[in-house]
Amino acid sequence: MDVMFLPFSDKDEGELVRFLTTNSFPYHRIKAPSEGLVRRLLIEGRFDGDGVSTFWVFGDNHRMGLVILEELGTTTPVLDLRLVEKFRGRGNGVPVLKALTGKVFDDYPEAHRFAGHTSEDNIAMRKTLLRSGFVKEAHYREDWPLEDGRRVATVVYAILRRDWEQGTVTSINWEELLS
Repeated sequence: MDVMFLPFSDKDEGELVRFLTTNSFPYHRIKAPSEGLVRRLLIEGRFDGDGVSTFWVFGDNHRMGLVILEELGTTTPVLDLRLVEKFRGRGNGVPVLKALTGKVFDDYPEAHRFAGHTSEDNIAMRKTLLRSGFVKEAHYREDWPLEDGRRVATVVYAILRRDWEQGTVTSINWEELLS
């Protein structure tokens, strides 16, 4: 799949509102944002501001979704990927995430690691991150609030620049003190 990223611009505000309010994002903290919330977040710089850039994701000439890159200018940028519902569950996440990793490491030379956070129940995203060369680095128990008041773990994955450049995966010995 050919993947491209086009920068979000002010002229895209209406399209962003439509995208975020007509798709459901069941594993994001805000599953179905209202138009008012999206417009407020636009004003607050959630999508484009200091350390934040947003890109439309295109695959094979179809707008597949949106990615928000946060913490740009640091050694560990963080991704927020949102695909259109009809493109989910079809194996599209891996080529998108691999292309995005290349974009981050090519465009942001200060980036040493590239990370993604998700809830422990988002199995599809967790598998996508692993299949894209990311390694689980943290499991924060009862950190991610759900709408019903329960909490699940936040799971953090990252890929090192070195691993991306060399096509390797540096694993973590989680129980090194027990050896």
